[in-house]
Amino acid sequence: MTNPKPIKKAVFPVAGLGTRFLPATKAIPKELLPIVDRPLIQYAVDEAREAGIEQMIFVTGRGKTAIVEHFDVAYELESTMGDRGKDMSILDATRATPGDIITVRQQVPMGLGHAIWCARAIVGDDPFAIFLPDELMIGHKNGSGCMKQMVDAYEKTGGNLISVLEVPHEDVSSYGVIDPGQADGPLTEVRGLVEKPPVDQAPSNKIISGRYILQPEVMRVLENQGTGAGGEIQLTDAMAKMIGDQPFHAVTFNGRRYDCGSKLGFVEATLALAMERDDMGAEVRTMAKRLLS
Repeated sequence: MTNPKPIKKAVFPVAGLGTRFLPATKAIPKELLPIVDRPLIQYAVDEAREAGIEQMIFVTGRGKTAIVEHFDVAYELESTMGDRGKDMSILDATRATPGDIITVRQQVPMGLGHAIWCARAIVGDDPFAIFLPDELMIGHKNGSGCMKQMVDAYEKTGGNLISVLEVPHEDVSSYGVIDPGQADGPLTEVRGLVEKPPVDQAPSNKIISGRYILQPEVMRVLENQGTGAGGEIQLTDAMAKMIGDQPFHAVTFNGRRYDCGSKLGFVEATLALAMERDDMGAEVRTMAKRLLS
């Protein structure tokens, strides 16, 4: 595919209840839990903006209005900070211009595929990205983020792309993995997708890692798709049906992934990013050594 249509829209499925983080998430969306001093959703939106994405589509549920408010103008807060001579640049990344943020409601929790389908009217006939904010993807120092790496690859291949990471082979049964075809550097042809295969039947150790670029035809597939694993409409099932009809590739992410949907992954991400900060890294490393002793 030459000169593919650019990726300017992204869907963020953020309707989940975050039960693994109760009681913290009883009144606060899990996407607003901070990694050091930035909420998870901010990392994902910043990654999207770096990749040239202009429109963020949040698929929300009940109790998630605070996510949108995070990106709204906070007049009282900004006025108070200005009066006190505080650094206002700290809020720059949280401001959205009109039209940047759009929300749709997933009224019934029917799975990731259903959440994506809820955004069909806004996606329209455009290719779009998907971000799972629980998957915190951090590019290597001075390198680009995951979605920017994917967009760069998409401009060469077109079609559909997913991000993947290599894990120890004995861990593959916890993830969705790809059946790989020809490889060209970080780019791998996808011949199939297998959800949580037994270790001895896994076609590879490359796991799907929470970032996607899909063509709008996936919405038509989801429209007529029945439920799959867990009685839910699965995005992986819809993508598998598109393989062979359109180009489908995986991009091995040059960076680090933190599973912030789990408590251990959340703590790991917080410590790792805190230790890299110029304003606190040395103190955090000293603190960690003291605790370990």
